Amino acid sequence: MTRNWLLGAASSLTVLALASVPAMAQTKFDFWYGLSGDLSDRIQEMCEDFNASQSDYEIVCTSQNDYDTNLQNTIAAFRANKQPTISQIFDAGTLDLMLSQAYLPIKDLMSQNGYDIDWSNYFSGIASYYSTSKGELLSMPFNSSTAMIYYNTDALAKVGFEGLPTTWTQVEDVARKMKAAGYECPVAFDAAGVWQWYEQFSAIHNQPIATLGNGFGGLDAEMAASKGLFVDQLTWIKKMYDEGLFINKSKETGETELDSFANGHCQVFSGSVAGHGSVTAKAIPELHWDVAMLPMMEGHERTNSLVGGASLWTLKGKTEEEYKGAAAFFNFLATPKQAEWWSTVTGYIPVTNTGFEAMKANGFYDAAPYKGREKAIESLTFTPPTENTRGIRLGNYASIRAEMVKTIQDVLFNNKPVKESLEAFDAKGNEILRRFQATYKDAQLP
Repeated sequence: MTRNWLLGAASSLTVLALASVPAMAQTKFDFWYGLSGDLSDRIQEMCEDFNASQSDYEIVCTSQNDYDTNLQNTIAAFRANKQPTISQIFDAGTLDLMLSQAYLPIKDLMSQNGYDIDWSNYFSGIASYYSTSKGELLSMPFNSSTAMIYYNTDALAKVGFEGLPTTWTQVEDVARKMKAAGYECPVAFDAAGVWQWYEQFSAIHNQPIATLGNGFGGLDAEMAASKGLFVDQLTWIKKMYDEGLFINKSKETGETELDSFANGHCQVFSGSVAGHGSVTAKAIPELHWDVAMLPMMEGHERTNSLVGGASLWTLKGKTEEEYKGAAAFFNFLATPKQAEWWSTVTGYIPVTNTGFEAMKANGFYDAAPYKGREKAIESLTFTPPTENTRGIRLGNYASIRAEMVKTIQDVLFNNKPVKESLEAFDAKGNEILRRFQATYKDAQLP
C-alpha cells in the first residue's frame, strides 16, 4: 500500500523523467536450426510463444534449410566467432560437436542458471545418443523420432491378413498377394532411406553398424555392414525389388514414399513416426491405415530402435545473459504443455517419461489423428540400450550414410552383388573414419 501511495504522489517532474528512460532491453540470442517447410513454421511458432511467455529474453530463430547445411554453417560461424547461442545438430553430426569442444554441456548450463532437472526423466534410448560413454547428457534432446512401418489396412484385409504384419516374412506374403490382387505398388521403397532400412534394422536386431559399440569405444572403430544380418536383408530387398513388390519411390521419381502411401498408390511404406502427421494431413478420404513397429526377421528377438532427429547444442563464446536466455528456453521446451503441443503439430515424440505420461493421461493417443504414435515410444524403449542400440558415434557419419545410399542404389538398380557391395561400403566408410581420426589425433571420446 505504501509503495502504491508513493507512486501516486510522485511529482510530474519525476514522472516525466521516468518516461524518458527506455524500458530495460530484452536479451536477444540466436537459435539456428536445420528444418524447412511446415516444420520450420512450427519452430517459428514455438519461438514466438516463448517470446510471448516472458519479457526478459528474445530468441531469434533462423532456418538454415537442412541439417547438413546447419552443421556446416554452425562450424564456420564458430570459427569466425559469429556462432548462435543454440544450434540444432542432427544425429549424424553428434560426434563432430562432441569433439569440437565448442559447446557448453546442457547439465552445466541448466544447473548454473538455477534449474534443477531430473535427467533420468529422459528416455534412455533418446538420452544415450547425446550422452558421453559415462551417461552424461551433453545436448538437449529436441525433435526425436524413430522408424515405423505404415500399412493400408483395407489392402491387408483384401488379401486376407488380420492385424498388422510383425515379420518381414509376413510383409513378403502380403506384398505378393497385393500384387496378385491388382495393386501395382505393394511396398514403397526409397534407397536413400538408409536410416530406416539399414540403421534401424540393425538396431532392432542388435547388429553392430561399426565395431567398438558403433564407435562409442573409440575413434578407431571400423564399419561392419558386410559382417551381419544386413547382408541377408539387402539380398531380400533386392529380390522384392526385382519381383516388383518393392517399388522405387523418392523425390527423384516425383513421388515420395509417404506421398505414394497417402494418395493410395502404395500400400506399405517405412518412415519416421514424425511423418504420422503428414500422412494424416495428406491422406485421401478413403484411405484407412495404421502404423506399427518395424518388422523383424524370423527367429530373432527385438531390441530397442534408435532415436532419430536432432538435439540442441549450446555453443561457447556467448554472454552470461544469453546463456540465461538459452536455459529459460530449454526449460520452456521441457514443460508437458509444450511437449504435447510439439508432438501434436509435428508427429515427433515426447522425450521425457513425464511428458509422455501426461499426454497419455490427457487421452492424446486415444484420438484418431494421433493413435499409433505411442508405438514409437514402445519401440525406443523395448529393451534397455545395448552396445549396438544406444546410438551411432562415428565421425563424419553423414558422408558414410551417403555411401550407403550409393551402395543400395548399385545393388538395386545396377545389379551389383550384395556381399561385395557391402564390403566395398565398409572399406569406403573406414577411409572416412580414418580421415576423421587423423583430424582428431589423440582425442579421447567423452
